[in-house]
Amino acid sequence: MEDLIFRHMQTVRELTLKCLDDMPEEIAGTVPDGYPNHIHWNFGHILFIQERLALEVAGEEMELPEEYRIYFAAGTRPSEWKGAPPTLIDIREALDTQTERLRKLRAGRLDEPLPEPFTNRMGLAFRMAGETLLFSFYHEALHLETVRQMRKMIEAGQ
Repeated sequence: MEDLIFRHMQTVRELTLKCLDDMPEEIAGTVPDGYPNHIHWNFGHILFIQERLALEVAGEEMELPEEYRIYFAAGTRPSEWKGAPPTLIDIREALDTQTERLRKLRAGRLDEPLPEPFTNRMGLAFRMAGETLLFSFYHEALHLETVRQMRKMIEAGQ
């Protein structure tokens, strides 16, 4: 079953990378009407949250630089950024290598209990490391669909 979970993680990530690779960079920094963030933020957020759910919530140190938390954690907004965030190229590279890195770090450990139960912003409670990793796939898909909707709005002239 674990192999199936990690294959699914890779499948979801391949969809994200395809979307990113097909994204015109000139629209990635546009915040469409009705949204608090832009496409660039969403890709960085996908990266940061999967790292957080796979490692930090399980009591392990994240391997992303701290700047990813500053720019892409839940509740952050580009309108509040100070300085330059990681580029889309940096984010793409990190997204591409993250799945294999997390597979190696979490292999054989998905059934470990979390140091303490974790409740996300939606009020869902998780007790096992594998639960948070599985939820990260859902989270990634939600933001991927948001990116697609944002692109349509931007290209249609909002």
